[in-house]
Amino acid sequence: MAGVKVVVLYPQPKDLPAFEKTYKEEHVPMAARLLTGVTRFVATKVVGSPQGTAPFCRIAEIHFASMEALQACLMSQGGQETAAHAISISTGGTPVFLICEEETITF
Repeated sequence: MAGVKVVVLYPQPKDLPAFEKTYKEEHVPMAARLLTGVTRFVATKVVGSPQGTAPFCRIAEIHFASMEALQACLMSQGGQETAAHAISISTGGTPVFLICEEETITF
């Protein structure tokens, strides 16, 4: 079975240093504490784009063992609180939330 994950794309914020501080010191610890069933968390900091300014500053990938585990987490109080916090700290616009199946291809 393909891996499943929630991907969160954070738009460029109004104040990047303030966003980074809040993301690292508040949001990530909150997610670690409240999200259930997570098997892996990948926090990517976007540093540029060949097309110019990147539309997103952060990409978060929250991995789960199954679609059922992902859905249970999203429906839980902790999942709802974490998503609401993600929206509240995203000063450049509402983050994009995606539910994904992952395929890995090794070259």
